[in-house]
Amino acid sequence: MAKDLYQILGVNKNASEAEIKSAYRKLARKYHPDLNKDDKSAAEKFKEISNAYDIIGNAEKRKKYDNNELDAEGKPTGFGAGFGSGNYDFGHNPFGGGFRQGGFGGAQGFDFSSIFGEDIFSQFGQGSGGGFNRRTAARKGQDAAYNMHVDFLDAARGVEKQVNLGGKNVNVKIPAGMQSGQTLRLKGMGAAGLNGGENGDVLITVQVDEHPYFKSDQLNILLDLPISVKEAVQGAKITVPTIKGKVAVTVPPFSSSGEKLRLKGQGIKTKTAVGDEIINLQIVMPKTKTDELKTAMDKVENYAVRSF
Repeated sequence: MAKDLYQILGVNKNASEAEIKSAYRKLARKYHPDLNKDDKSAAEKFKEISNAYDIIGNAEKRKKYDNNELDAEGKPTGFGAGFGSGNYDFGHNPFGGGFRQGGFGGAQGFDFSSIFGEDIFSQFGQGSGGGFNRRTAARKGQDAAYNMHVDFLDAARGVEKQVNLGGKNVNVKIPAGMQSGQTLRLKGMGAAGLNGGENGDVLITVQVDEHPYFKSDQLNILLDLPISVKEAVQGAKITVPTIKGKVAVTVPPFSSSGEKLRLKGQGIKTKTAVGDEIINLQIVMPKTKTDELKTAMDKVENYAVRSF
């Protein structure tokens, strides 16, 4: 009875390309000859699952296989079946070369990192005879990814933080103006390279925590400033916070909600530029209703505030 390639990989016929690839990777790790040197059947099993993936892992071949135009060995059915020899070459397998039915000897030097990931090589020996050897070409080590939460003021002003990366304490410099989602790259702090290749990098994605009253817009710091009706009408001098400390700001008489005050140079400062602090005035009515305020408003004539 002909072999079912879907059964060999343990997937159904409606499986997606991602599901087929995932199933293959798991089986390839399990039956790889260099991890099963005392089990001769593992080599045959590895060859079987590699052949299955070569066919149904390839969209064009999979379609032909499903239409019975290719058999389980990848050979054409019907007219043309039987062409070739016992050394039939699966020329498009995922390792970049072909396994021949005569054995695994021709597979030495193939690059398995695209399927297994480079860390799998730490488990494989150099091999001998029909074993699988890694390439001798230098390869960069894998990058490592981390997430880091940073206080809003630290991100705005810049800070140096000590973090633990893989058991090692490292000082990480966060430049002023760092925004959520931006990434810091630490060169050479990732996994060791292979065969003399350079080390991978560490990539740190920064998440800036929200602040109770500050927000940022590029290099500018935004602040909503609540003021009373009296301050809005008469004007006032108010102490406000900035990312560098507190400063006094003058609210002009007859100010309206939504008007902006700009504090030059009180924003985020980088090596090449400095932003401002932009204050948005918000008039807040008193919570307690007073006859005095109502009487005062009775003396104010109506004035145009709408254009519609």
